[in-house]
Amino acid sequence: MSATETELRELSYLGAVNEALHQIMAEDPDVFCAGEDVGASGGVFGSFGGLQKKYGELRAVDTPISEQAIVGLGIGAAVAGLRPVVDLMFMDFIMVAMDQIANQAAKLKYMFGGKTSLPLTITTNAGAGLSAAAQHSQSLESMLAHVPGLKVVMPSNPYDAKGLLVASIRDDNPVIYAKTKTLFGTKGPCPEDLFEVPLGVANITRPGTDATIVTYGRMAGESLKAASILSSEGVDVEVIDLRTLQPMDSETIIASVKRTNRCVVVHEAVRFAGMGAEIAAQIQEEAFDYLDAPIGRVAAPFSPVPFSPVLEGAYVPDAKRIAEGVRAAVQRG
Repeated sequence: MSATETELRELSYLGAVNEALHQIMAEDPDVFCAGEDVGASGGVFGSFGGLQKKYGELRAVDTPISEQAIVGLGIGAAVAGLRPVVDLMFMDFIMVAMDQIANQAAKLKYMFGGKTSLPLTITTNAGAGLSAAAQHSQSLESMLAHVPGLKVVMPSNPYDAKGLLVASIRDDNPVIYAKTKTLFGTKGPCPEDLFEVPLGVANITRPGTDATIVTYGRMAGESLKAASILSSEGVDVEVIDLRTLQPMDSETIIASVKRTNRCVVVHEAVRFAGMGAEIAAQIQEEAFDYLDAPIGRVAAPFSPVPFSPVLEGAYVPDAKRIAEGVRAAVQRG
């Protein structure tokens, strides 16, 4: 495929995930998928579509409705030398399997003195915006990033969705790969070849000089819209898409803040004790003398996600609220 063809080829976010799974399962016979409705119906959102038909019931496995059992299956298979991809339908359901995730998967390599590996990928679906109510709409990534031994990934576009999933499956450590439900239909450039986006490397999606936005997932796109709004007002904003929350690319964040002297952290999750708090703490430890204004945070209020579409729309940050947060930082500076 030529460079021009690669640039022109567009794929949906969900299509990129599905293509990555098909290609890496073709490449590596040790990779298999398991989860509720993963096999015959291809997953609740279609991420696993066509895998069982192509690779059979032993590599696209329908499981009982038991999140603990699904993750336990993945842990055992990974210890035995396979590369399982196990799916938990909604990020909210991770709480049901948190003992398996935090006390088993995350700690196994440490407990065995590094003499084993655990190439386990746990895929899930995060975020609000579908009126799925409080128990099917949460963003719990900060809880997961807090657990030593886990890697946490949240792609914002089709290119990263494919490349980060491939990197996650090839990694020898447990990785939580969280897709954002409202992004499934979005389209963007995505190479047809199998490729990796390295874990732990952020992407500066828009360079700027007046302020830095640090973000990820759905808010990466909203932040670019906010930067466009602010550009028309003469404010030049740099946007960093973290892509991987654990490990975090702190070097890129700190270097950007030292250039722009202002920072606003944006995420869909609840503001209190979210990723923004950790990022703000790291900036003040490493770049305090470079700051011309306090670090801002734009995030969801401390409330369960509402079912009402009107209330949900007010709950989730958008480009307008992000732009307001950056204006406040610039004006205070």
